[in-house]
Formats: sequence, structure tokens, C-alpha cells
Amino acid sequence: MHSIIASFLLPTRPTRLAQAVAAACALSGAAAYAGDVQSADSSAAPTLQAVTVTATRRAEPLQKVPVAVSVINGEQLERDNRTDVSAIAQQVPTLNFRPGASNKDSSLFIRGVGTISTSPGVEPTVATVVDGVVYGRPGQATLDLLDLERIEVLRGPQGTLFGKNASAGVLNIVTKEPSAETHGYIDQSWYTGNESRTRFGIGGTLVPDTLKGSLTTLFGNYDGNVHNKANGQELNGYDRQGARGKLEFTPNSDVKLTLIADYMHNSSDAPNGVVSQSLTPGFANALAPVHASSDNRDIESDYRTHVDDINKGLSAQLDWNLGDYTLTSITAWRGWDNTQWQDGDRLATVSAAFPGTADKGDLQYDQYSQELRLASPKGQFLEYVGGLFYMHGKDQESYQRTLTTPTSAARGIADYSTTSDSYSAFGETTLNFTSRLRGIVGLRWTHDSLEYDHDRVSTSATTVSGIQPGTSSSGSTDAVGRSGRLGLQYDLTDNVMAYLTYSRGYKGPAYNVFFNMQPRDTEALKPETSNNWELGLKASSLDNRLTTNLALFHSEYDNYQANFYDTVAGQVVTRLINAGTVSTEGVEADYALQATRNLKFSGALAYTRARIDQFNCPAGAAASCDVNGKTLPFSPDWKSYVRADYDIPLDNGLDVELSTDYNWQSEVQYDISQNPDTKQGAYGIWNASVALADYSNGWRVGLLAKNLTDKSYSPLLASGTGYIYRTVPRDDQRYVGIQLRKDF
Repeated sequence: MHSIIASFLLPTRPTRLAQAVAAACALSGAAAYAGDVQSADSSAAPTLQAVTVTATRRAEPLQKVPVAVSVINGEQLERDNRTDVSAIAQQVPTLNFRPGASNKDSSLFIRGVGTISTSPGVEPTVATVVDGVVYGRPGQATLDLLDLERIEVLRGPQGTLFGKNASAGVLNIVTKEPSAETHGYIDQSWYTGNESRTRFGIGGTLVPDTLKGSLTTLFGNYDGNVHNKANGQELNGYDRQGARGKLEFTPNSDVKLTLIADYMHNSSDAPNGVVSQSLTPGFANALAPVHASSDNRDIESDYRTHVDDINKGLSAQLDWNLGDYTLTSITAWRGWDNTQWQDGDRLATVSAAFPGTADKGDLQYDQYSQELRLASPKGQFLEYVGGLFYMHGKDQESYQRTLTTPTSAARGIADYSTTSDSYSAFGETTLNFTSRLRGIVGLRWTHDSLEYDHDRVSTSATTVSGIQPGTSSSGSTDAVGRSGRLGLQYDLTDNVMAYLTYSRGYKGPAYNVFFNMQPRDTEALKPETSNNWELGLKASSLDNRLTTNLALFHSEYDNYQANFYDTVAGQVVTRLINAGTVSTEGVEADYALQATRNLKFSGALAYTRARIDQFNCPAGAAASCDVNGKTLPFSPDWKSYVRADYDIPLDNGLDVELSTDYNWQSEVQYDISQNPDTKQGAYGIWNASVALADYSNGWRVGLLAKNLTDKSYSPLLASGTGYIYRTVPRDDQRYVGIQLRKDF
């Protein structure tokens, strides 16, 4: 499903006609991009403009790239109040998001496959790349999306060009380049629930023909939609401030140096789960006055769960034209500081049956990376992209847990760290056998080294609820992995392209490093490997007014690294293991239709059959291991997205923009052990918006309504001791907002 979910950001000072036409094309959802309407005059037939992507590490038209990729436009995400990675999963049917009490605990899934772990000793199954920089930890990229040009979601193993931690796919995030013309804007939004977002940006030429720059800032806050009955506070909100700056230096026509700095500070207070089901009468009584239900948004807590998070980074990208060849160097550092406080017992009172548990965790992570890449000229028999990559990561964490009963107290503190180094050489070649037939050959060699240290002390010499006795351990491991891609691509006509590829994915070794780590957890997990077969078709028809795309895939994963719910020290925990073999297969289809100059339809549908083939039950597992043939967690079988956009140009130079979209998914299981209480039933969310704009004078006013049918749902259900708890999403209730933008 080579979807382009896009409505590209409208130019700052276009003609009214061009702006009206572009607004009419505001493309949605999971449609194979078709882009903005293009015409030379008002009598010309509307067409859909091809989109350029960097899914193959060079700029190419999406409809010509033999990769299953979805593209989402950054400005449209902001207009839809989809401002973080979790929200884009509603627009891409094969992308799913696993939330947590903090961004540290969240992760992405593509085609039913992802990693659920807070261990610093495991890398994500879905890689995140921002402006060419690979992020080593999944939680680094789950906050606000700032200054976006587009997001490319590459589905299936992408290890050849994007690295070892791309065994299921890649989230390739591209931010905006500085413009040559001086341009600024301010964007202000307010939403019910006391949510406010302010964006300000300015950029342009600093030194003629040599230096351009841009600066974008964000200020956002939200009270939240969860009520704490213990103290009357509103929770599940955020307070964010961030900035991203770019300098683009072009001393001559052959050299471009881009310097990027970004900073994001987030304070959030998402509760550590809202109880949705009490499994014992005793817990139900202890939870009062809160009543557990599937749409519960109340808690009774005496300890404020909250997170303080800082993400920051610097990068330098050099693009140097050596004749017809292009040499690219990307040097980057990223830092991540995360402190979280969590109420482990989810109650406001302490008793012998339900002791109080309070946790505090500190994380400091630094990564350094260097990539060198050489791209050959296009139009030759042999075209290639090849290079070298190195990344060093250092994670240091401290975690403490305090247990309180009416008569005693206990405390455990664990200090642990991981250090990783990864070296790789890679290359992918396209062989142009004829003007229509092409061959694809790619290979990546990777060497990983990983080591950890762990030390825990406890005030109790024996196990107490949630705290194991003191222990210490350390370990190291090395592995060599090979990934790659083989395929054929054939142009059936000038407007229809088909491809067949085989891809090999690789994810490095791992350690299950966490607070209650035990001697049984000290062995390294084996690397995870995957094999993927994909058949794709990309077509344009009706004079480029209609695009339809199709992909069929089958993937098999060996030594799948997954979390299995277990009981440690009387508390339910997720335990990272080599779970065995799993497979995922399905079909993805999408379309975009420019029905008239002013009306566009778009949509996508995905069927994903993600199943456990052979599960390796860990020793002493508390949950059932009878899961062979069962569904993988966070993977609904069916998921869809549809959208309509309509533009009404008025005689006085104004434009009325109407949009509506609907996303639906079938039942989903959140627990790999197939707990019947952690299933979310099928649901759909309907959104709509209306806007009035005068682009000749640079302003736009929009009204937005989310979840019009007021449908409550849970993006996560998990089990505690005696209860089930859920995560409450932002659009768990209907809400509305107003958006104002002024360009200058």
C-alpha cells in the first residue's frame, strides 16, 4: 500500500487560483499520494502531482520507487491536531503504536511486528530516522513533531539502506528546508480540555546565494482528560516547549552544508494506567470511589505519576557533488534525559492486602553517529548508493522503588547501564536492463557489540512485593549480521509499475536489563532476523487524476524478540525473550481520486495476518504459553482510512475548505499471552473540519471536531494484580478546536 497521506503545505503568497486549487487537493489519509492539483489555467483538467521521497536514500518519485511506503504531510498533521507519532497510526493502516506511561515506554509496530520493552539493552524493531540521523532508542521520537515537511513510513525490512534496527520498517522523518524568500508565520490553536498550541517560524536568505536559515518554535500545553478523585487534579496532559533551527551553507554549486539543532522539553502527567476492570471484589472496594469500566477516565491516586523529558541534538550534513556523483556525510550527536515518577499500586490508600508502591527512574542517553554515502548518477546501466555507518550509544539509568504497608517500608535501588557500538558497510544497486526492466541488488554487513552492568541493593534480604533482593551482574556480546534485498521492477506501461522483491532483515542481540533483573535474565538474546517477500503494483490513470496502489507481502521472523507477561516479586512485569518464530502476511491497497477540481477522495485498506508460529515458553512463566497460531499483539487483522476534501472558491478571494475522515480497525489483542481481558473491540473514529482562508493576504481560520460520535477506546490494555488498566487517548471523547494562522 504505497500510500501517500498528504496535503502539502500551501505556499506563502501564491495566486488565489493556485492556492484554491492546492487547497482542494488537501490529501489525506492513507492514499497513494497523488498530491496537489496542477494546471496551467482554469480550463485545464486537474491532475495529481507526483511526490518525491527519499525512501531509497536519494530523491525519487514515489510512484517509481519499488518500496511499500506511505507519506504523510507535516502541515496537514498539524491542521488535524495529529502532533506526535502515536496519532499518525490512525492514518497509516499498517502502522500501530504501543503507548506507555511515558514516551520511554512506547514503541511502533509495522505490519504487526514491533518491540515492547523498556530495556536499554534492546533496539527498536521499527527504526526512526530524522533528517538522515538514526535514533537509537524508540522513545526519542515519540514526542511533538516539529517543523515537519513529511513523514515516510517504509513498510517491511529496510536493513540494506537504513540499518540494522529496521527489521520491520522505518519511520523516515524529513523536516522543512529553509526557503530562499524571507517568510514567517504564527499558528495558534485552542481545543476543548484547555489545550493550547502556539507555533512560530521564520526563515529566509541570510547571505545572498550562500547562506539560508530557519527557526521554528513550539509552545503547547493541555490539562488532560483524566480526573484524580483523590485531589481533584486533571491529568493526562502535557506542557511542551521546543525549537528547531537550520542553517544551509552553499559556498558553490557543488557543495551544500546543512547544520541542524533541535531541543524539545516535555512535562507530562499521563497516569500509570486507568483501571478499566476489577478482577477481584477486594480491589474494587479499595478502588472506590472510582468505578472501573471500559470508558473510565477517573483514578484515585496519592502519588503523582509524571514525566520530565528532554530530547536534543546536533547534526551536520555535507552534500558534495563530485562530477556526476554525490558524496554525503552525516555527523550527529543526540542526547536524551528522562525522569519519570510512577504510582505502581494505582490506589490512594495503603493496606496489608494492597501495599503502596512508588517508583522513580532516571535515564541519560547519548549517541554519536557517522554516515558516509556515495550515490552514482542516474540514467546509467548501473546505478547505486553505498556507504559506511557507525553508531556509539551509552545509556545510564537509575531506578528506585519504595514499598509501603501499614506497618513497614522497603526500598530497592538499581543502577544499570548499557554500551553499544555498531559498524556497517552497505550498498544497493539498480541494474537498468532495458528502459522498462530493472534489477535490484542490495547488501549490508553489520558488526554489533553490546555490554551491560547491573547492580541492585534492597533494604530487604528477602523478596517483597515488587522488590527482589540485591544482586549484581554484567555481560557482553558480539554479533555479525547480514541483510539485503533482491528484486525485479518492470514498467508494464508508462503509468503502471510492478515490482517483486525479497528482503532480509536483521536486528542485533539484546539484554533484558531492568530494575528487577535476576540471574535468569543475564543471558544475551540472539539477534532477530526476518525474510520478506513483496509483490507491488503502482498505477496512475484517468490522466493522472487517479492513483491506485497494491502490495502483497509475506514475512517470517526467527528469534523474535518480544515481551511476555510474567510475575516477578508479586508484580506483573513484561519479560523480554527470544519468543520463537512469527509470521505476518497480507495485502495493502489505497487510492486517491481527484473527482473534480474542488473534490478529492482518498483511502486505504490493509489486511494483516500477524501470527505466532512457534512460541518458546520461558522457564517459570506465569502466563499461558498456549499461543501458537494466535495473533501478535497490537496487530488488528483489518484497518482502514478514508477521507474527502472539498474546496469552495468564493468571488471575494476567500476559500472555504471542508474535510472529513474516518479510520476504523477490527478487534486487537494487546497481550502476547492472549489474555481475554486485554482485547479492544472493533471501533471507528470520525473527524471533520471547516476552514476559511484568504491566501492572497496570508491568513486561515479553521474549526476542527475530533471523534464526532464520542467513541471511547483504548490503545493499550494491560493486566495488573487483580485488575486490568488502560491508556486513555487524547480523542477518547469528542472535542473541538479553533485554529488561526497568519503568514507574513
